[in-house]
Amino acid sequence: MIEEVRPKGKTPPKNLRRTISAIFWRHQNGAKWRALPSEFGPWWIAAQLFIRWSKLGVWQRLFEKVRGADPELGLVFLNGTTIRAHHKAAAGAAKKGDTVKRRRDREALGRSRGGFGTKVCVAADSHGRALSFTLSPGQAHELPCAYALLDDLPHPPTYVVCDRGYASHKFREDLWGRGSRPVIPPRKNDPEVACPKWAYRHRHLVENLWARLKEWRAVATRYEKTAVSFLSVILIAATADYIKA
Repeated sequence: MIEEVRPKGKTPPKNLRRTISAIFWRHQNGAKWRALPSEFGPWWIAAQLFIRWSKLGVWQRLFEKVRGADPELGLVFLNGTTIRAHHKAAAGAAKKGDTVKRRRDREALGRSRGGFGTKVCVAADSHGRALSFTLSPGQAHELPCAYALLDDLPHPPTYVVCDRGYASHKFREDLWGRGSRPVIPPRKNDPEVACPKWAYRHRHLVENLWARLKEWRAVATRYEKTAVSFLSVILIAATADYIKA
């Protein structure tokens, strides 16, 4: 699969399987690049390949290939989680003419009640497998990300299942307009709305997805300085989750 999505250069990479194994090992264990075991070869080769392919969108293409062009969209679950950032991920000078706040917004870093980190939102299918991701600063609300998650899907789902954090008249109207039925329970003081219990009962599937993804140390804690690299780590973990299933 990697051969089909990787960029083709004049000189093919040597020991590509070993380098890919090094990238997976590093993100599973959350180690420093320099701590890679010697059997994986020079650490800087794996680090450079990971960063270069992140910028070229190779990991995104690999994830989409494993996901398939026409995933099952009968039930789609939306959910978000806050990932704490390692103190080194927050370090780094802003670019010339930029500010620290702009840099943090650009790299999806922000401070919330849970600490300094990144809000990651996911759309998952009825089997609890990832369909698309968005990143935003840690203090951001999940609802604005829901529109981008749905836009990334190949076609509108039949049911969209969310928790009360997504309870919004405007969002429900948007779902009806897309041809999807919202399954969102109302808040305490909101009027009653239709919410099929049989569909909402399966919302644990997306929680289970986060539990599996966070078994990867580099997903449970953000070590990457840039949003592009951190999203690539999440895509690699989600790709491995598909393959294991």
